[in-house]
Amino acid sequence: MRNRGLAADYVRRAAVRVQAIEVLHDAGSWADVVRESQEAVELALKGLLRNSGIEPPRLHDVSAILASERERLPESLHVHVDRMAAISRDLRRDRELAFYGAEDLVPSEFYGEPDALRALEGARFVVETVASVVTISD
Repeated sequence: MRNRGLAADYVRRAAVRVQAIEVLHDAGSWADVVRESQEAVELALKGLLRNSGIEPPRLHDVSAILASERERLPESLHVHVDRMAAISRDLRRDRELAFYGAEDLVPSEFYGEPDALRALEGARFVVETVASVVTISD
């Protein structure tokens, strides 16, 4: 299924999320930066898959699909697939922990500025890379 309008909407919304993540970063809300970065990456990559005629799975991490369907993605992105997949996989691992924490872990105490910066930079990279091949409108 190839719904380019839906794909473009995903990527546009991911780009808006990156702007919101930058506000969270400026406020020093490190755990929220990690969580929201995961959502931006998920939306952007699912937009890329849709744009490429691949139905995205109902999973938070699409790294395995990116790798297995590399040849169906735009050729200009083939060189970036492994990096985008690694970013997706890493952020997925932190998704719930950064949001909810655990009995023995408080997200705002666990995540620090280096974690937030890594997440934000990953989100920026994925969204900008995907936006280079998926046409979005304002």
